[in-house]
Amino acid sequence: MPGTHSYLALRKTVGWIGILLPFVLIAGTLILSGEDPVRKNISLYYHSEMRDVFVGALCAIALFLFFYTGYDKWDDRAGNLAGFFALGVAFFPTVREGPYDISAWIHFFSAACFFLVLSVFSLFLFTRKESSPSKRKIKRNIIYRICGYVMIVCLVSIIIFMIFLEGRDRQSDFVFWAETIALIAFGTSWLTKGGTLYPDIENGKMVKE
Repeated sequence: MPGTHSYLALRKTVGWIGILLPFVLIAGTLILSGEDPVRKNISLYYHSEMRDVFVGALCAIALFLFFYTGYDKWDDRAGNLAGFFALGVAFFPTVREGPYDISAWIHFFSAACFFLVLSVFSLFLFTRKESSPSKRKIKRNIIYRICGYVMIVCLVSIIIFMIFLEGRDRQSDFVFWAETIALIAFGTSWLTKGGTLYPDIENGKMVKE
């Protein structure tokens, strides 16, 4: 059905944006400035030549999430909430360096809540049980749960690092790579939901296992 295919395409688009964003930012920074392309965290690309890409990608994700319609009101509300937090990340930049200001705290809170809501999608909304789930559905649920737990672990690790360790090594790119892993997990979950991994339907035909 056309509607089904459009929602699958939307989920895949969201997934690919999440996965590719860190690597596009790295490549763009390297090409445009020739400087060390890896920042301490992804949010710092707002203060680089890749600002428009960073903000544009977050706005695109937010737009897709606002238009996302799931199986019930909880899917819709979670999508709208995640979209709202994505806009918070985009339009309230963090500081380049030094103590946090109001914008930076809003940015940090929005980013944490964004990943938290996305983990809820993976752990609870995408994995809701069917009366007779196919083997592929069971495999997809495993992927969703792994992605959800990875996002939670990355988020907790970032918070712990920023509270206890960041002051000892201000040049560390730990947060960047933790955020990158979380975005890959987010993207993989949504690609799976979009029918990229273990779809029940292939070439218009139901797959029976």
